[in-house]
Amino acid sequence: MTEGTVPTNGMPGLTKYAWLSIAAAVVTIVLKTGAYVLTGSVGLLSDAAESVVNLVAAVIALVALTVAVRPADDKHHYGHGKAEYFSAGIEGLMIFVAAALIIVSAVNRLLHPQELEKLGIGLAITLLATAVNGAVGWLLIRVGRQHRSATLVADGKHLMTDVWTSVGVVVGVGLVYVTGWQPLDSLVAIAVALNILWMGWRLVASSTSSLLDAALTPADVALVTAVLDRHRTEDVGFHGLQTRESGRQRFVSFHVLVPGAWTVQRAHDVVEEVESDIRAALEHVVVSTHLEPREDQRSYADYAYDVTAPPDEPRAH
Repeated sequence: MTEGTVPTNGMPGLTKYAWLSIAAAVVTIVLKTGAYVLTGSVGLLSDAAESVVNLVAAVIALVALTVAVRPADDKHHYGHGKAEYFSAGIEGLMIFVAAALIIVSAVNRLLHPQELEKLGIGLAITLLATAVNGAVGWLLIRVGRQHRSATLVADGKHLMTDVWTSVGVVVGVGLVYVTGWQPLDSLVAIAVALNILWMGWRLVASSTSSLLDAALTPADVALVTAVLDRHRTEDVGFHGLQTRESGRQRFVSFHVLVPGAWTVQRAHDVVEEVESDIRAALEHVVVSTHLEPREDQRSYADYAYDVTAPPDEPRAH
């Protein structure tokens, strides 16, 4: 049996993007709070409240990234990559909190209408804050996907949710300014809250699935099976493929079937070549293999799930 080693270099440099997210949250909180104070709009107040949630989420993201880069140790043999999924899940819950605050504020304003003031400058300030969030959110998603960081992707999506929230609020408050119909301010805020609830649910569902050792994506599994198919011969077979991911790290394991009469060296050479090709096909992957004699029926009874064995080979019991 050969096993890959979990890399210990982590995600150098990614914490600076978490700091950038924190800075953006502080700037937008100041801008949006100022816009609310000037106008008295519950929509703009809700927008500012979501930016406070953004700040909390960004701090959580910084902590998660700091923990995730820690190397494997005596108590965590596979490293600390799953810390990122906790961050993504918490960010989803933070979005729920933001939506609840928005709905409460909006309903209260529906029951107690209030004239809005200085809408022009208030909307201009909000648009400036929206531009800041949009630029930072786009960057976080791009870098997060490039480095397979669930934390940065979740934080970026959170900011982009805030962008759409702000756009909806600006449109709603702008219509209030044009039509003079005050309830529209609250109705727009409620509609935006329902939209971001959906985003929060998606983040929580995604992080929960990954914490439960979700398999790699179908595209990634297809790359692995393509490598195995290239190496499959009359003598060499594969089964028992299992995959999972932990943060940015991928894990692939499978059994290699070879004739029992082969020397250890010959079988080892085949395994090394297969593992090398898989690592070339997938970044950040740890490959674990187990050699078995293909003539022994016991070789086919010690795994629970397989996507690689041809129909003519025995399956797991």
